[in-house]
Amino acid sequence: MDAPSLRELAALAARDSNARDVLLARVRDMALRYSRVRLGRFGAEDTAQDVAQEVCMAVVTALPTYEERGLPFEAFVYTITSRKLADAQRAAMRAPSPVADLPDGPDDGPTPESLAVMRDDAAAAMTLMQQLPAQQREILTLRVAVGMSTDETAAALGMSTGAVRVAQHRALTKLRAMIAQAGAGDVA
Repeated sequence: MDAPSLRELAALAARDSNARDVLLARVRDMALRYSRVRLGRFGAEDTAQDVAQEVCMAVVTALPTYEERGLPFEAFVYTITSRKLADAQRAAMRAPSPVADLPDGPDDGPTPESLAVMRDDAAAAMTLMQQLPAQQREILTLRVAVGMSTDETAAALGMSTGAVRVAQHRALTKLRAMIAQAGAGDVA
């Protein structure tokens, strides 16, 4: 049996606490994955967790007055998440960064060099992605980085699944061409 859609869970949530709990778990997962991707360059896992929690609180607050307007419930959640992320990103840019405590032992994590290479590669990819149209960037973010299905992405963006597939294909083709062009420029 298929899991109920977010729209169905939202309709049941007002009178069924189990449906509300399932809805919030799925909303939190969706918001957390998206937040991690969007805030990743800031290295803010705690902030991503906070944003996901704020999204859940906003959804719970809005549920009693939520009206179905023909758009998927995912689009409603996506809008809330985008706004909460914008607030978190503004706050991250203004806030001082805390100093870490001294470690008790050796750090078995990635070396500073490997972190620098990963960040450089991520920055290069983000720079190339900025050259894509906004809709294609969002589709790639939701599909590749967040891991949403074509149906979920289509619902979140208010598009058909076919349009998402075509836009994703075009975005990846253009991105591959830009990477190849950038690579050819490095060799010469």
